[in-house]
Amino acid sequence: MNAEMPTWEGFMLPSLRALSDGEIRHRRELMPLVAGQVGLTEQQRSVVLSSGQPMYENRIGWALSYLTNVGALDRPSRGNYRIAEAGRGLLERFPEGLRERDVSALAEDRVGGLSPYVAAPRATSAVLEGAPAMAETSGQAMTPLEQVEEGVDRIHRDVALELLQRLRGKEPAFFEQAVVDLLLAMGYGGTLGSGAVTQLSNDGGIDGVIDQDHLGLSRIYIQAKRYSEGVTVGRPEVQGFVGAVHGRADSGVFITTSHFSKGAREFADMTPTRIILIDGARLTDLMIRFGVGVQIRETYKVVEIDEDFFA
Repeated sequence: MNAEMPTWEGFMLPSLRALSDGEIRHRRELMPLVAGQVGLTEQQRSVVLSSGQPMYENRIGWALSYLTNVGALDRPSRGNYRIAEAGRGLLERFPEGLRERDVSALAEDRVGGLSPYVAAPRATSAVLEGAPAMAETSGQAMTPLEQVEEGVDRIHRDVALELLQRLRGKEPAFFEQAVVDLLLAMGYGGTLGSGAVTQLSNDGGIDGVIDQDHLGLSRIYIQAKRYSEGVTVGRPEVQGFVGAVHGRADSGVFITTSHFSKGAREFADMTPTRIILIDGARLTDLMIRFGVGVQIRETYKVVEIDEDFFA
């Protein structure tokens, strides 16, 4: 059993083996068969991309697409695959493993009449010309979709660090308003509710209030602590917030630009009052996700063939 998930290239040979009986199989049927061929664990099957698609399905999909493009597989109808003679030739020639460069070399050989079992030249240069090379990350080749998602994740990580720096550099009132804006952007407050930073000096440690309805019958209290990176929010601060919320609201959100101690989290979990703790990492993730303090710079569309168009 493989310790690491195979690259998209590593799924080519198992895909051919899963179809070696000559039967036509749908993509949905192929996915578990190919995964079983390489012995993927449940943990490996549970790894998903940012889009929500299982990573192994994405990689098998690219393997099937490439093998179809090079003529190793036939696609008699939408989503259905069958091994071609060129695919059988690849199974015979490379029983231990198959790489993209192997197929490319054989396609070039066929142009010279040396490998009759390999697909026509459309296999490589015509279909794949200009296609991005598969990047190597941690020893694993990524599919183009994985490269896009990894690039977006890197941008988000950089923006998250800058968000924390900016928030820590502003006055407390700005941070309090920012967290209220975030909760409203997340949908708290509903269509008829509201949210505001508290203005009272005796607010008992409450920095903001979200009313879920006009009458304020359902209310969320907020505490916002703008701390530097090395400061830890401990249990006493969370206890104080719980005391301020108790009897006044059903739930509370404690947000900080730093992080919480283990004791603080354990106390929040055990208290009858529903208290949610949001540290700096989760705060910036939510701000990016819900568009608070950030703006969209570029939008890219990933396309695929519309099979209905060609049906």
